[in-house]
Amino acid sequence: MNQLPQTGEFIYTYAYTPDEESLCHLEMRSFFGKDTHAKILKSSIDINSSRSPFMKERIEVVFDGDELADILKQVEVVKMNDATFKVIFVKINDLASTEKIDYQQKRDIEREIGMIIEGGADVHHPDVTFGLVPFDGRWYFGKYVKSEAVWLRHLKKPREYSTALSTRVARAVANIAIPNPKGVKAIDPCCGIGTVLVEALSMGIDIVGRDINPLVVLGSRENIAHFGLTGDVDLGPIADVTENYDATIIDMPYNLYTHATPEDQLSILKSARPFSKKLVVVTIDNIDHMIKEAGFNIIDRCVAKKGIFSREILVCE
Repeated sequence: MNQLPQTGEFIYTYAYTPDEESLCHLEMRSFFGKDTHAKILKSSIDINSSRSPFMKERIEVVFDGDELADILKQVEVVKMNDATFKVIFVKINDLASTEKIDYQQKRDIEREIGMIIEGGADVHHPDVTFGLVPFDGRWYFGKYVKSEAVWLRHLKKPREYSTALSTRVARAVANIAIPNPKGVKAIDPCCGIGTVLVEALSMGIDIVGRDINPLVVLGSRENIAHFGLTGDVDLGPIADVTENYDATIIDMPYNLYTHATPEDQLSILKSARPFSKKLVVVTIDNIDHMIKEAGFNIIDRCVAKKGIFSREILVCE
């Protein structure tokens, strides 16, 4: 394939339930500094779409234009050489009515573009997939990648307990805490069974775990190893942490094994203050006053729901 121009822009599409909307939007803001209810977002920030449990697809924009005709003209320069390709008209359910195109029109447009591109088409196993989407009054065309649901591999762990975060929530929390992992050191000092650790480590995040309960420390280590990941999990209280970290994630203990009283919760937060540049807290209680007393400021937040059960996720500095 010949070298295609780089616009430096990306289109991301999303899928989430009403219960997940608040969490998804906080993850969006963490990645991109903005959110949207349209389930499609354009940004110059490059994110691997498989990191997010809510991203469906990503288009690395190569061409854009005011009209479809602009795209048809530009794709004339695409030469696949020995590589095969296919073109996908990206399905967006929340597009404005003026931008909606019916099924047959989409297939016709895919074929029209496919006829212009110089190369061999392969709808089943192409070397390269291109995506096309109308958005916000313009048309966008580029390299298409469908997200891989990596967290689904982590649903069944050797060690589990019922109050642990779901893999989807854990993955989103890791992204909220560490949207850009480059050069970032993170810690989960009340890591429990290691749900957040597994998701973070699977995304290449430099994170260590810790817990005061020897049984869950062993369970966390076993879970990490089970998925072929490598990460340190130490036994000990949060008060014994001596290194500094760019990001700290605390899922407040509330299960039968490591239940935390309000006094314990405040102590955990105060212990985290000296070593935490950024703190993300998951809690079932309203602890705003504790956050302030511990010396943190809440800069963003959301609610992660599951039926009638809900958790608050607080982003603090």
